[in-house]
Amino acid sequence: MSEFVPPHPHPRSPVVALLRALLQGEGDLLGLLPAEAYHMPIGPLGYSRRSIVVVNEPRLVRQVLVDADGIFPKSDLMVNALEPLIGDSIFVSSGATWARQRRMMDPALTLMRVNRAFPSMEAGIATAEETLDEAAATGQPFSLDLAMSHLTADIICRSVFSTGLESRVAHEVFDAFTFFERSVAQVEIRRLIMDRAWTRIPQTRAVLDSCALIRRSMGELLDSHLEAGASFDDIASAVVAARDVDGKAFTREELIDQLGVLFLAGHETSASALTWVFFLLASRPEHVRRLRAEVQAVCGDGPITFEHTKRLVFTRNVFRETLRLYPPITFLPRVANEATALGDYRIRRGALVMVAPWLLHRHRRYWQHPNRFDPDRFEREAEMTQGAYIPFGVGPRICAGAAFATVEATLLIARLFRRFDFFVSDPHTVRPAARLTTRPARQVFVTVQSC
Repeated sequence: MSEFVPPHPHPRSPVVALLRALLQGEGDLLGLLPAEAYHMPIGPLGYSRRSIVVVNEPRLVRQVLVDADGIFPKSDLMVNALEPLIGDSIFVSSGATWARQRRMMDPALTLMRVNRAFPSMEAGIATAEETLDEAAATGQPFSLDLAMSHLTADIICRSVFSTGLESRVAHEVFDAFTFFERSVAQVEIRRLIMDRAWTRIPQTRAVLDSCALIRRSMGELLDSHLEAGASFDDIASAVVAARDVDGKAFTREELIDQLGVLFLAGHETSASALTWVFFLLASRPEHVRRLRAEVQAVCGDGPITFEHTKRLVFTRNVFRETLRLYPPITFLPRVANEATALGDYRIRRGALVMVAPWLLHRHRRYWQHPNRFDPDRFEREAEMTQGAYIPFGVGPRICAGAAFATVEATLLIARLFRRFDFFVSDPHTVRPAARLTTRPARQVFVTVQSC
């Protein structure tokens, strides 16, 4: 099988990387990464008014993300950027606030057990199959990004709120989040470089309006659970019923914060990864043939069950390798609340401490042929470096939906590629960009044919 190296940036020297990122003006943080960032264990990232330190050594990455002493909370840049969208929710809070929220959210998070959510996945994929049948009949190109966002939003909506997501709402949320991600001030590279630590960056009215639209959509879904006599057995109802040690519930705004995290984390990150999965498989028909052979051998011509997904090893490894190459959360930024050290490296107070799954997953010390698409590498344990693969994070903030996302992707890939062939309209123009998530810089358009 021939080597396949999918699109990736070609890193330059620190000065050239900085100038390129500034001149392009796209807010693509991948452009800031110099060539040496893919080799060093820890060190400075370019030139900036506040110190920016990249941490690539797995042992030190774990120290930052586990953060037993509370030195490295979520960065002020990320908190300020996400506050208009998800408030002081579990994704960005820290300390006692985070601990209270986590205790209250734990019962709801247990409802994300995969066997319980599996029927929602099946229902969402069945609806997507109908849409793809129509697309195959017309032969019209459509946005792969939007299709994956709609599908994963529908699935998480069924899981969290016990209802599918209306197409109009799905489009509005997709458009609003896409605009938010491209425009939010966290990705203004000039400010990242020039501002001091803890400088509050104001958001534009257009960004705030996009946040308001998304929150309004979440509120409409939530209100059915707040009506007198409402009776649901789902994630949203568990969050509504949650109480802290003093017996206090979340307010309506806090509920939108917390459910917004579950909704956006449950569909935007999955949609990002699956967009790349479908692009990669569309580029490698030999992988599609192998995937179909596995599905036929494991499942025959019948339904793909929850038990089957555990045995679809190659299909799951396609997803895992895609997460390595294009981790949905490109960067996990933290801020040093006090002067400290990571190993022998001194960290200044206020420094931006950057753990980057993108770098760790493509680091020259930890991976053979790191830019190559090779799903079988996960079967070669001798090649793996412990702690060098962290698509779902590490430590107490590790993604609670990791198992959900893996089974959802395995089922979705198996079912849709069993029935359809996908063709990218202009594959040579596809390139990754990192803002809040790792997405194609421009939407990927595809056509589909029934097998």
